Amino acid sequence: MKKYVYILLFVTFAFSVHAHSDHYKGTVKIELDVIRNGKVIGYSNYFFEHENKKMIVKNYTKFEVDLFGVSVFSILSEAIEIYENDKLIHYKSNTFQNNKEKYVNLKYDDKLKKFVIDGSSFKGSADIDCVIGNWWNHKILQANKQISPLSGSIKEQIVTFVKNEELTINGKKYKTDRFKLKSKDENLPKDKKLDFDIWYNEKNNLILKVSYSRMGNWEYRLKNFE
Repeated sequence: MKKYVYILLFVTFAFSVHAHSDHYKGTVKIELDVIRNGKVIGYSNYFFEHENKKMIVKNYTKFEVDLFGVSVFSILSEAIEIYENDKLIHYKSNTFQNNKEKYVNLKYDDKLKKFVIDGSSFKGSADIDCVIGNWWNHKILQANKQISPLSGSIKEQIVTFVKNEELTINGKKYKTDRFKLKSKDENLPKDKKLDFDIWYNEKNNLILKVSYSRMGNWEYRLKNFE
């Protein structure tokens, strides 16, 4: 019985977030700390601009893992998303991961009714139900596929509701819905699989925390929002 209640809650949630751009009309910025093994090592910050029926989201992400004074893993990334009438029409990112360049150039093709992607890991088209895998957009919790914000690769995903949970961040308590997001394909290499725990606060339409384990325990945790 509990399983069916969870399914019903998730279906209700999915329909309620369909017009996701409207949920961010008054949003100016969302700042996230990047944390590894309990230590803040960087940030992933989103800045919002609203122009009539357009919404522009700019992201700046930077973090670095040091071992004995030597950098063993680093990300430096800039990206821009443009939405018009609640639809993604343009996405572009440039990333240096361990000094190796990655990129995505995506545009919506009105004739094909598809996204056309030129990425460092994928070149081709994608259905419009795909979502860019960024942590500002709670629509990722209702999508069947996500597009890598770094390389353009497409991964099928399964999202399940776990439970309601109270979460304390920066001394403030939030009521959250906790979800598990995983790759649909269980045969993917471990370093390619999606495996995230996500805490969503419906009141503020915010993903408050994302956690996963890969070369340590990682979190993207809300620092500030306006």
